[in-house]
Amino acid sequence: MGFDLRALMDAHQGENFKLHRQYLNPQLARVLRTLGFDRFYERGEGAYLFDRDGTRYLDFLSGFGVFALGRGHPVVKRALQDALRLDLPNLVQLDCALLPGLLAKELVDRTHPGMQRCFFSNSGAESIECAIKFSKYATKRRRVLHADHSFHGLTNGALSLNGGKEFREGFGPLLPGADSVPFGDLDALESELRREDVAAFVVELIQGKGVFLAPEEYWAGVESLCRKHGTLFVADEVQTGLGRTGKLWSYEHYGLRPDMITISKALSGGYVPVGATLCSAEVFDAVYSKMERAVVHSTTFGRNQLAMVAGLATLQVLDDEGIVARAEASGRAFEKALAPLVERYELFKEVRGKGLMIGLVFGEPSSLRLKSRWKMMEGARKGLFSQLIVGPLFNRHRILTQVAADNVNVVKLLPPLIIGQEEIDSFTEALDDVLNDAHRNSSLVFEFGKTLAKSALHRDRA
Repeated sequence: MGFDLRALMDAHQGENFKLHRQYLNPQLARVLRTLGFDRFYERGEGAYLFDRDGTRYLDFLSGFGVFALGRGHPVVKRALQDALRLDLPNLVQLDCALLPGLLAKELVDRTHPGMQRCFFSNSGAESIECAIKFSKYATKRRRVLHADHSFHGLTNGALSLNGGKEFREGFGPLLPGADSVPFGDLDALESELRREDVAAFVVELIQGKGVFLAPEEYWAGVESLCRKHGTLFVADEVQTGLGRTGKLWSYEHYGLRPDMITISKALSGGYVPVGATLCSAEVFDAVYSKMERAVVHSTTFGRNQLAMVAGLATLQVLDDEGIVARAEASGRAFEKALAPLVERYELFKEVRGKGLMIGLVFGEPSSLRLKSRWKMMEGARKGLFSQLIVGPLFNRHRILTQVAADNVNVVKLLPPLIIGQEEIDSFTEALDDVLNDAHRNSSLVFEFGKTLAKSALHRDRA
């Protein structure tokens, strides 16, 4: 009896949440049911997901930014099919395969002249782990700084640089010497760097958790202080890189030349996990300083052929389809479309971000009627209002979004970079409807409460 994927899936249709509850993460299944996000998706195409009933959902989460090219991009898919047909000699290990070299060259050539070497891994967190190790070895220092509110991954080293205590709690002790400074505060950064014991400052140019931006002048100061005190400036481009912010790299918005760059998510083409850490020859060669150290840092699957093919095809699509310019144009179109809603609704305070990394910021209204309702919700749980926006956008309008971080009233949009005016208009109309309901009456609260009650009843029966 051979393996038949279609038959296997058909035989177990509808068991998704049952299997996750029993063998994977029962709490995740519980959260999704509670929020009304328990759908049975069967396929994805471009900017859309389709469930088993044929209902179409606009995906403004895109796998946390993985599906920059949308789902099922034909160029990436065909490239991977070609790779499988070629029976490439994968993971020989004692080998210098062609495709990793080609992808490394493409990435290095697309950055500033100070980038000369590349190390491939399997994820954004692994690319951060590499940056931590390389920076410590190259500088002979043991401290690594990060910004508060930061998110760099959940492996042990990356978690040590995480600004969210909800992720760190119970997993300590973490790496010693991993300290935080306030995001956007140059004086605080200088106070730490002047001790001359910091190997690296690892920082997101736009913080993924909350879509926080620092003042533009901050970045020139960061680069200058790092140079002055011998600290490596590590730009975490795992989510912002490869066009997300309307430029290939987010550091380009500020004219910077970081010492190291971490990459993942979009480089996968949405198919094969991949991570990369770029750095100078000086840093890289300090780590791999002699033949005995040729494998002092390595990972089994890091240079696998399918990941390299997915990365090469993704870069080609970025070029051929003008994806970065499209992201910039769509970001401007979004800003224009949403501006009237900020004017119209006192709960809607601001649209921030760059390109197609967008934060919708909500806050306390001025009118007494809405203010009392706001305080009631915030008293129940800080940041609840943003969830009251995400829920109806999904359940009423079939648009998948996310709350940007715990305890903040920011809804984060990470749509595929291929979206156009149709998707922008669909989202704007949906948000208008949800915000109009929130301002006019309490049905938004009742709708969310009904969703919670139905989910709880469903769990009890199960």
